[in-house]
Amino acid sequence: MAGNNKDRDKLIMKYGPLVKSIVGRMSVKLPIDAADREDLYNVGIIGLMEALDKFDENRNVQFETYARFRIKGAILDELRSRDWVPRSIRHKDSKLEEAFANMKKTLGRRPEEEEVANYLGITLEQYYKLLDDTKGIPLISQEDLTPEYLETHSSAEVMESVNRGTPFDLFAGEELRNQLKKLIDDLPGKEKVVMSLYYSDEMTMKEIGRILDLTESRVCQLHTQAIVRLRSALKDSWR
Repeated sequence: MAGNNKDRDKLIMKYGPLVKSIVGRMSVKLPIDAADREDLYNVGIIGLMEALDKFDENRNVQFETYARFRIKGAILDELRSRDWVPRSIRHKDSKLEEAFANMKKTLGRRPEEEEVANYLGITLEQYYKLLDDTKGIPLISQEDLTPEYLETHSSAEVMESVNRGTPFDLFAGEELRNQLKKLIDDLPGKEKVVMSLYYSDEMTMKEIGRILDLTESRVCQLHTQAIVRLRSALKDSWR
């Protein structure tokens, strides 16, 4: 796409903010520090450079759309190589999912935060810490996808959809999409709003916090809690 090094440098500068935005959205769900985030930004720049080299202007797709795909793919490859979600975190996530599932069966309704904390035998503050620890868990993991989906999509497409956590992209069946839509509609008020603003409107956690008059940390907790509720409900329906 870039004709010479000068043009290439200009394009890298132009789309640098896009890389930063993508890294910001992807890293907010991960337990990483500023140095790690800078590393991911550099990886994203490499993805942008590959997009510049491989973009075909004759294809019916905008460069920014193609660049997003390449940047996310490069970052996801890096995240997979580093195994950002340790086994201990997955164990905590499973513990939360089980708690939500059991409480809902016992109560016949969605459990409140205090009820889940009591069930786990921890304080509400410890429960919030547990949510903070598990914020890197996606709504749908690659292991949750059907063989049919994996056979008809490339690994890059699969990982991009998993990272986006946009569940409707992951289910080919109308029945499953409707089921998930119903589950999202059934979320508690603030959790439903957070999911809508984050995935549909692509707002950051900080921006959502301003709208809801909540801290960014609290918005992240509500997002994680919504993810756990949905994962628990989906897995229960698959049994």
